[in-house]
Amino acid sequence: MKFSFVIIGGGLSGLAAAIRYARYSPDVLLLEQHHRVGGLNSYYHRGNKLLETGLHAVTNYAPANAKHAPLNRLFRQLKISRKSFITYPQCCSEIHFPKNNVLRFSNDFRILKEEIAKKYSTSYNGFTKLVDAIAAYDPFQPQKFRSAKKFVLSYLDNELLTDMLLCPLMYYGSSTENDIDLSQFVIMFRSIYQEGMFRPDGTIKDFLDSLIAHYKQLGGTIKLKSKVVRILTEQKTARAVELDDGEQIECDHLISTIGADETLQLTGTPQSQPLKKRLGFIESIFLADVDKESKLPKKKTILFFSSSNTFNYSRPKDLVDYNSGVICFPGNFEGRPEQKYYEIRSTHLANYGQWAKKRRDEHSYSIEKDLAANQSARVVENYIGTFQERVIFRDTFTPLTIKRYTSKIDGAIYGSPVKIKDGNIGFTNLFLAGTDQGFLGIIGSMLSGVSMVNQHILPKI
Repeated sequence: MKFSFVIIGGGLSGLAAAIRYARYSPDVLLLEQHHRVGGLNSYYHRGNKLLETGLHAVTNYAPANAKHAPLNRLFRQLKISRKSFITYPQCCSEIHFPKNNVLRFSNDFRILKEEIAKKYSTSYNGFTKLVDAIAAYDPFQPQKFRSAKKFVLSYLDNELLTDMLLCPLMYYGSSTENDIDLSQFVIMFRSIYQEGMFRPDGTIKDFLDSLIAHYKQLGGTIKLKSKVVRILTEQKTARAVELDDGEQIECDHLISTIGADETLQLTGTPQSQPLKKRLGFIESIFLADVDKESKLPKKKTILFFSSSNTFNYSRPKDLVDYNSGVICFPGNFEGRPEQKYYEIRSTHLANYGQWAKKRRDEHSYSIEKDLAANQSARVVENYIGTFQERVIFRDTFTPLTIKRYTSKIDGAIYGSPVKIKDGNIGFTNLFLAGTDQGFLGIIGSMLSGVSMVNQHILPKI
């Protein structure tokens, strides 16, 4: 079997790459190791409940008439109607640090500016200069790692405010301990604070189904339950991929979305240096049966918190670090239809190695997952009030769950701290897209797939 273009990985970056190419030629194959596409942003069923994985909120919100916004550029590239794409903007999100240090923000950037002007007035002039510097910075120009923390602190001269602003951006996109690459920071600052967050209509299943239908309508092919175990190369050219059932598929062009080190391992390329430390996370979903009199938040969408004024974003020594995290309320988006249950999702940093040790004994692993969910719920109640007695369903994902469904080393959602922004990993026709190429978030990952096809594949057909 042979295809002109093959994509490894059916996550959103892979789907977008496949759709972009299929607009010009149907001779494209998307390979996914599991029985459904989506990668980190997918779904599963428990009883009669559809539960989403990964989707807290979509960044890069933009109204349909904002022609140059990333969201609308993406839709044009994929030839999908933006006007028919219904979005529900976030209500309001907050950053919580000790001693009532709270910052509110929404899809109206003025709210964050007003919060800083009111609560951190001595840093406000520096903040306006920081915003100007962000506007002038080109984050897509390949360059070495530069500390965003030092960059921000040089403008604000306020460590607390710096940590507060970095907290959401790190949790939603940093693969580096206690910092974030300046280019990533600029992208995330724009996408979260200046553009904002939203949810699409329906569920992630509806979104994925619409993408698959569009891709198939263009003539593209998807092959599920097809794990790539080897990339066959000759003199730095990828000739074919080999699947776990022994089948070989030849190709002229190849894009991998599974990560840089993960892809190089498939080519048999020796590891030139030790792997960088990876960051893992644990997430719990709680569905609560509450009435209209409940005092749980109705107009707050996401809370980012730290129990210390010095924000620690590093791999914990223990299973989980409960001192910081994210609390998301997927039902709390403006205009979203009322949901049957009140959903709460909590996220904390976790240690893959420690969880892997627990997994040696399945019973011990299950007990630790329950203990982690209980502890996380207690932490969350400090910020939103009691809810555990009303929970009718809960589930917890550890970094091992992430590794199982994405094959990412150490179950690291954001991949390697080292990003390859041009997608070039040393082959003439094999390129990287997705997390390790440096675009993060749902819209970012899809733009990654599109941009790599535009840059490396389409000019050659």
